[in-house]
Parts: sequence; C-alpha cells; structure tokens
Amino acid sequence: MPCLNEVETLGACIEKAQRALHQFGVQGEIVVADNGSTDGSQAIAARMGARVVHVAAKGYGNALMGGIAAARGKYIIMGDADDSYDFTQLNPFLEKLREGYDLVMGNRFKGGIKPGAMPLLNRYFGVPVLTAIGRVFFRTSCGDFHCGLRGFRKASVQALDLRTTGMEFASEMVVKAALRKLRITEVPTTLSPDGRSRPPHLRRWRDGWRHLRFLLLYSPRWLFLVPGALLMSAGSTIGMWLLPGARTIGGVTFDVHTLLFAAMAVVIGFQAINFAVFAKVFAISERLLPEDPRLTRAFRFITLETGLLVGTALVLAGTAASVWAFAVWERRGFGSLDPSRTFRVVIPAALSLILGCQIVFSSFFLSILGMGRRGSEQR
Repeated sequence: MPCLNEVETLGACIEKAQRALHQFGVQGEIVVADNGSTDGSQAIAARMGARVVHVAAKGYGNALMGGIAAARGKYIIMGDADDSYDFTQLNPFLEKLREGYDLVMGNRFKGGIKPGAMPLLNRYFGVPVLTAIGRVFFRTSCGDFHCGLRGFRKASVQALDLRTTGMEFASEMVVKAALRKLRITEVPTTLSPDGRSRPPHLRRWRDGWRHLRFLLLYSPRWLFLVPGALLMSAGSTIGMWLLPGARTIGGVTFDVHTLLFAAMAVVIGFQAINFAVFAKVFAISERLLPEDPRLTRAFRFITLETGLLVGTALVLAGTAASVWAFAVWERRGFGSLDPSRTFRVVIPAALSLILGCQIVFSSFFLSILGMGRRGSEQR
C-alpha cells in the first residue's frame, strides 16, 4: 500500500487485508510504503502489524517501486490506502496469479463505480480515452489502465525495469507488460468513495497529461511514424498532382503556392519518420523498449552506405535541376520569370536537395545510435 498521510483510512485498509489473508489461508505480509507521512500513518501501520517501508524519494511511482523491492512474496497485490478498494476481495487476483498470469488488473468499469467514487469527467472522458489510446498504441485488451488495485508476479514486474516516479507509473506497468508479451488478464473491481476528509493526491489535468505524455513517448510509431507517413503521403500525392500544371476544382485553382506547401508537408513528414527511427533505436539501446525483429531485418538493408548513396543521388538530382533553373534565368537576362513555370522545377529541386542532405546526415546519426546499440547488446 503506497501511503502519504492516510491516517484516516490506513487502519481500515490494513484490517481488511488481514482478514483476506486469514480467510483465504494465505501466508503473506502487508507492506506499507510510506512516502513521508507527517500525520502518524507509520505508527498506525506498525501497531496493526504491517511492515512499514520508508521511501524518501517523493512520488506515487517511487513509493510503489520501494514497496515492491522490499516485499518478500512471490505475488504482490498493490492497492491505494484510501479505502476506495475492498481489500477483503483479493482472492480473484490471487486465483489468476496462481493460474500463471503475470499481471492481473482490476477493472472498475466491469466491477462498478459507486456514486461519488470518481469525478464524472474522469469516468466518462479521462480514463476511457487514455485507456483507449493505450489499447490501440500497445495492442492490449486491458480495459482500465489506471485501476489502483492490481496483482502481479514480483519477478515479472521487476524485470520490466519500471522507471517513472509519478502517477504515470500505473500506465508504465501495463505498457511494458504488454510490450514484453507478459500474460495479462483482469478481474471486475468495485471502486467506492474514499474515506478521507481531505482532497485526493490526484491532480486531474496534471496527472492526465503525464499519463498521455508517457503513452506518446513510449510509442514512436504513433507519435512520429504515423503522422509523418500521412504527411509525406499527402504531400507527395498533391505534389505529383500539381507538377504538370495548375488544377481547378469547383472554381478553386491550386497552383505553385499549393505545390510549395505540399513540399513542406513532405519535409516535415520525412523528419517525423526520421525521429521515429531514431527514437526506436535509442529506446531499444537503453532497454526502454524490447527488441523489434522488423527493425533488425530492416537494418540488414538500410546501412550507412545505402543512405549515403541515396542521399547523394538526391543531392545531385536537386543540383542538376537548380542549375537548369539558373540557366533559364540567365537566358532571360536575370529578369523576372513566370513563377507558375519555374517553381515547378525550383520547388522539386529544393525538395530533392533538402531530402538528400537529411538522408546523408540521418544515416550518419543512425550509425552512431547503432554503435551504441551493438555495445549494449555486447554488455
């Protein structure tokens, strides 16, 4: 139980957990991971027979990591100390763990949310939206990413190398478990109004953003690759459509100005795709993400030399087109030119030069990241 000034409810939570251990004949301990309480919570926990672990580093994630490290059992069931969860109903979690699951999540939407237990905005927007994003990004069937009551195998979760220190720790556990292909299931869990007279530690907008930020940062595909691919595809399609000449649809004419913005979309999209690859390689090197066989196969063909050849070819093509455009300008005595004609050469030339230089520099940078990746594999 993570604890920070829970004097009003901690005793009831410990008493319910003790009843559950006795009722189901489980040999276990109750660990209270205290995060610097100043209201006497530690004394209550010790008096009731719980083991108090003092965690100096502030934060929900820090408290839980300290408690997990100190726990002696094979299985761990964690839950908030605000009396919003019924600790007498832990047997379904234990049964699933004994069946071989690595992570057993509580699902408040299946088990029921009592009136006043969760703000309406969180219940109908915040938690469902963040959970839906997590399900799509990480291909997991978990229906409640942020339930505070969950059980897991200690060894399995410690192997995930969890790092976040705040409320986003709840998302990190599910995300990394899904990425590592751990066995995950869920059981219905009832959420009741907490028994405290003070406001909760949760800060709706701040903590909601921290959860969303974590989900985005751990998914380079959705943060960079998908938007980048869409921008590049749209820009390339529009550019090819406008390259032969102006187009008119419904009385609206699209010409070189639209072509310029199409080229911009290609550049931004290509840069985003670059970031997706860089982020993926770096995250794997730092063991933030698991190895990706598709990336390994791709690097058999995408080498520094390949990137240099492609980049150089684009730079040469862009240079040749630029020289042609300059020659046309010279023949006109360096006077004014018709933009609707010359821009159809200048814009692709500039785009080719930009992409060529980007590919050359990116190839070198990716090789540097790859050196670190090979070094980490050897370690």
